[in-house]
Amino acid sequence: MSGAGSNDPLHGVTLEKIVTALVERHGWPELGERISIRCFTSDPSLKSSLKFLRRTPWARKKVENLYLSSVVNRKRRPTQPRRPKSSD
Repeated sequence: MSGAGSNDPLHGVTLEKIVTALVERHGWPELGERISIRCFTSDPSLKSSLKFLRRTPWARKKVENLYLSSVVNRKRRPTQPRRPKSSD
């Protein structure tokens, strides 16, 4: 086996870690607005969300995509101050 590692950015990241990170970043209300599924909008909990997402591939894919776009990609981008556009 080579030591190169996986190209999958979700390799080794549990679904629990994904949902927890999204809740910490967005909160349940915003998460329910971004991904309209009842486990995020109606009496949300980590346990009920994990149970639903493990059994529902389309919803899990949406959650994984949101995690990649809002958490993982934010960590990779270096934070640089925005420069105003010059009007030459």
